[in-house]
Amino acid sequence: MTEQANERKCLAVVRVRGTISAQREARETLEMLRLARCNHAVLIDNRPSYLGMLRQVESYVTWGEVSKETVALLLKKRGRLAGNKKLADEYARKVGYESLDALAEAIVACKVEYQKLPDIQPVFKLHPPSKGFKGKTKKSFSAGGEAGYRGEAINELVKRMV
Repeated sequence: MTEQANERKCLAVVRVRGTISAQREARETLEMLRLARCNHAVLIDNRPSYLGMLRQVESYVTWGEVSKETVALLLKKRGRLAGNKKLADEYARKVGYESLDALAEAIVACKVEYQKLPDIQPVFKLHPPSKGFKGKTKKSFSAGGEAGYRGEAINELVKRMV
């Protein structure tokens, strides 16, 4: 148990369903995660408070461990600064990293939290996945659907959505 506490991982969380007729707790939890709309994504770590929030809204979101390449792709294509300006290597240097790739490596290693970086929009606004979702969004990933925990398969989904 102590090994797991020391080993923090970066998770990508993507909202896949709307909240019409959803319970109030689920809607409030999605607001706390900053997932206001479908196809929005955030990067968080796997601390117990976040995992509890994900369990509360697991029928509305999908999540998994994200790779460094996927985070770098998200930062380059969909990362935005305040004023909806694109992220560039100049911003990474201003924050103290050589490039966006070095920043992505620090985010995946949980050395820095993406949403706590200055002047940054914490949400990635993604496209719907190319060629659509493979299963129903109302079923869990383990039952052949799209919602819930999917592990490393989140990388493939996010790449189709960028």
